[in-house]
Amino acid sequence: MMTQNSFTRLYRARFGTTCEAEGDQDLPPSLVKILRRRTHRQFTDQPVSDELMEVLLACALSAPSKSDLQQVSIVRISDPEKLRELGSWIPAMPWVATSPEFLVFCADQRRMRRVSELRGHEFANDNLDGFVNATIDASLALQTFMLAAEAVDLGCCAISAVRDHIDRVSELLELPAAVYPIAGLCVGYPSREGYQSLRLPPELTTHVDRYDDDHLADAIDGYDQRRDAIFPIPKERYKYREVFGDAEFYSWSEDKARQESRAEREGLRSFLESRGFSLE
Repeated sequence: MMTQNSFTRLYRARFGTTCEAEGDQDLPPSLVKILRRRTHRQFTDQPVSDELMEVLLACALSAPSKSDLQQVSIVRISDPEKLRELGSWIPAMPWVATSPEFLVFCADQRRMRRVSELRGHEFANDNLDGFVNATIDASLALQTFMLAAEAVDLGCCAISAVRDHIDRVSELLELPAAVYPIAGLCVGYPSREGYQSLRLPPELTTHVDRYDDDHLADAIDGYDQRRDAIFPIPKERYKYREVFGDAEFYSWSEDKARQESRAEREGLRSFLESRGFSLE
């Protein structure tokens, strides 16, 4: 008998299709939480204790790190005025200003530059690969924090829109050269269940021995139909209607293709270079 924690049921809820695993089994609670994870943007008034935040931050900083360089810094915004100011720059996301906790995860190359100077060695990795390494460190810490938070029934919402205002965010948080924010994170106790996003089918996103997207068109069409049957996109959320009009079938792929038709954050490279990152 299929239970609430069976892999088959959880797989169908996440991908909208059946899995190919033989038989069925109940999964450990930690895996159930990952498969059920959802974004939360509405929170109760219950604060997250400092003691719990200390635990969660320790979990985040236990994430893997490239060559043990540990190139991540996390800014916890405790000043409500600062959080309101940051939130005012992102009015389409009111949950930013009202989030019980808001963290900004930063790629931090500055620390190793200073360590190299302290030990009298040249810092020779001021390049694109070094930038990517620091960004990955910060991203892993962000994801690990979210997994830890969700394990204790907190909800999270990552905010990439901080990069839309990267200069102002950096100034607000007094980020020095060679440190930049990759994303913000809302954290709190959810006031409602939240939205579980249907994901692309694994046969499209996982590969064996070689990259293969020969069947992409059919897979995307099927995904669009499954997603629309559960969460159709309302007309008021159609992107760039003044340019593209109203599609007869406004699908996930149509929405994302419209989004990608306009360049985002074109000033990011110049900002990073102005803050001491060499992207050569």
